[in-house]
Amino acid sequence: MAQLKAARVADVPTLDVVAPGLVVAAAAAGRRGPRGRFLVIGHRGKGMNALASADRRLQEVRENTVRSFNDAARFAADYVEFDVQVTKDGCPIIFHDNFIFTEEDGKISQRRVTDLQLEDFLQYGPQNEQGKTGKPLLRKMKDGRMLNWNVQSDDALCTLQEAFEKVNPRLGFNVELKFDDSLEYQEEELTRILQAILKVIFEYAKDRPILFSSFQPDAAQLTRKLQSKYPVYFLTNGGTEIYTDVRRNSLEEAIKLCLASGLQGIVSEARGIFRHPAAIPKIKEANLSLLTYGTLNNVPEAVYMQHLMGVNGVIVDLVPEITKAVSELIAVPEPDPEVEDLSNQAARGGATPNFSQREISFLLRLIPELVR
Repeated sequence: MAQLKAARVADVPTLDVVAPGLVVAAAAAGRRGPRGRFLVIGHRGKGMNALASADRRLQEVRENTVRSFNDAARFAADYVEFDVQVTKDGCPIIFHDNFIFTEEDGKISQRRVTDLQLEDFLQYGPQNEQGKTGKPLLRKMKDGRMLNWNVQSDDALCTLQEAFEKVNPRLGFNVELKFDDSLEYQEEELTRILQAILKVIFEYAKDRPILFSSFQPDAAQLTRKLQSKYPVYFLTNGGTEIYTDVRRNSLEEAIKLCLASGLQGIVSEARGIFRHPAAIPKIKEANLSLLTYGTLNNVPEAVYMQHLMGVNGVIVDLVPEITKAVSELIAVPEPDPEVEDLSNQAARGGATPNFSQREISFLLRLIPELVR
């Protein structure tokens, strides 16, 4: 993965070509403003671990842990996003990958996370119990390499219940319902998994803002059927990748799914939004909220362009840098002591910074280059 940078446009040389009509469209979106407060959501806490990256910020603290969540809370993050799976004995745990790897007797072993009992899962990595050493954690890269999962600030793996009990209560939770794309799930199995997660949430959430999201269309629909208290968002790559299930292949299909199932919003890969900006007014006309994720969201200018386009919030890895950039670029009221619930936001516009024509020209050239 290329090194992620948080650079200001004023520091970059002029790019003179401006796409016709884009300035007018962006200005109009800025006048409308996004629905409610523009949200910054920490990806897997303070940011995902990209072990192969040269950017050391992506290896600061172990992702999807209590420490990472609380580190994000030190900044102006509104929510943290994390991945929930359910162990074989029915306990919701927080872990992104489908398989967990370790080295035993000089050999690499792998187990499917959902085939583990809770006791077995918690034996991996750092241990909360003083003096106890867990199994070393390895991580498999997309290119097949196996790397030691080393970070600067480590922490134990955790359950969903622990997150509710130990994370700053002002921080909202974006609970991604994690399923393996290579498996087919029957409704009975999905129901069992989702009910285990909902049981913990209804018992421990209290006043904490919650939203659900999932790439699995049936799981998103079923979550909406099983409860109506918290909003459910459909996760999509926005057409940047193609799947057998056509519901996952475009923003248009995502809108259809949300409308047919009573879902409250869409979470799209940011590139999907930049490649298909005409989808945004359709999403707004459908009265849906729109969040984005992806490495583009670690670039302040790309985040600000999304604000102008009408996006409601971004999921980011560089929480300190992007929260700071958002506070400088987008004037918002002081947050309430308790974070607003996405399902019931009041419309409040942000002030538009005075970008020069030189900076606007750069922005309009920057985005297509980044989207490639």
